[in-house]
Amino acid sequence: MGMMRQELMTAPGKIEIRQVEIPEPGPDQVLVRIKRIGICGSDIHVYHGTHPYTKYPVTQGHEVSGQIVKCGQYAAKYKPGQKVVIEPQVYCGRCYPCMHGKYNLCEHLKVMGFQTVGTASDYFAVDEEKVTPLPDNLSYDEGAMIEPLAVTVHAAKRFENIKGANVAILGCGPIGLLLAQSCKAFGAQKVLSADISDFRLELAKQVGVDAVSNTKKEDFGEAMIREFGPDKADVIYDCAGNDITMNAAIRNARKGSVIILVAVFGKMATVDLAKLNDSELDLNTSMMYRHEDYVDALRFVEEGRVQLKPLMTKHFNMEQYLDAYKYIDENREETMKVIIDIDPKD
Repeated sequence: MGMMRQELMTAPGKIEIRQVEIPEPGPDQVLVRIKRIGICGSDIHVYHGTHPYTKYPVTQGHEVSGQIVKCGQYAAKYKPGQKVVIEPQVYCGRCYPCMHGKYNLCEHLKVMGFQTVGTASDYFAVDEEKVTPLPDNLSYDEGAMIEPLAVTVHAAKRFENIKGANVAILGCGPIGLLLAQSCKAFGAQKVLSADISDFRLELAKQVGVDAVSNTKKEDFGEAMIREFGPDKADVIYDCAGNDITMNAAIRNARKGSVIILVAVFGKMATVDLAKLNDSELDLNTSMMYRHEDYVDALRFVEEGRVQLKPLMTKHFNMEQYLDAYKYIDENREETMKVIIDIDPKD
């Protein structure tokens, strides 16, 4: 079928764009012309050599949109020409979580771009079941952000009483701001977002967050009382993932309420479990997503209940993959979502 470009991170901080054969889709696969790839925090960990579950060389790309160009012999759900997003989880289907519908927790989970080949190439052959149609009125740019939005849709659902809830979110990176919008889309009454960056807090207001707090200048507990009264928040989400934010959540939560960890902790935590215990707090976690979270994410964007465009920071073409990482490192505070244009035409 000819040759195509493929990104390969050969070692931390080193990227090659190499020529490889365009794959043939298997019988139950579709061949996707990749359009856009988003770079996320986990990719940056791989770039810095600090991702604990990734070996080199690795082809990246798990936040992705594209267009089907060919279908395998038995792939009957979709047609060439359809716009799609890809769900990057590779799961066994046989372990206890998989057999009970929780394949996002597969005992043998691999994620494209980390433990198996990612989508950063001109074409990518993928199982038909891992593809979800992208509505025609959504752009490929928006399609590349459905994966992180699905993360936050799943996290919002991890608090069963999100409708009508008072929600506090620590961290206003892309996940924190997508989570704030996801909670609002599910009917949360009020969302307070906290961060130490005024730039990010301004962006939070732009995407519809009800209230913000700069925790460099204001105590987090006092901010919750200011916004929610003495009962504080019903749920606190940690989208920053460090000792400071988790301890702020534990020490300021209303007794008997819920904390949900969404962020990945970069190192072993030192947190106040005595206080967690004393306040009988539920500390829950959220891990990736399932197909229904993709469906909800797409619906929220299509209905205009989640804004993705304000979070798009900058585009780079495929040959500039390394430049994209350097840009992120140099502009950490002001960078939300950097997108690689694999096929910039659409």
